[in-house]
Amino acid sequence: MKLSVVIVNYNVEHFLDQCLYSVFKASKNLDVEVFVVDNNSVDESMKMVHRKYPEVKCIENEKNVGFSVANNQAIRESTGEYVLLLK
Repeated sequence: MKLSVVIVNYNVEHFLDQCLYSVFKASKNLDVEVFVVDNNSVDESMKMVHRKYPEVKCIENEKNVGFSVANNQAIRESTGEYVLLLK
């Protein structure tokens, strides 16, 4: 794996959808894995991810652990030579 992309989410379904769409469009011919770490959102964002982007690796926290901790969760599971943190 060349690149791991990490996106932390908290109740921003619409923006997350746009972000994932852009990531997959831009990385069409690249060796990329994409993580979404959800900080216990109450909107439908994770249902949307599972439905529209089944290739995304999801980490769904039972509480809001904060931006840094959430990034570190995905980094530990990533296999990419490089890691891109999106905010």
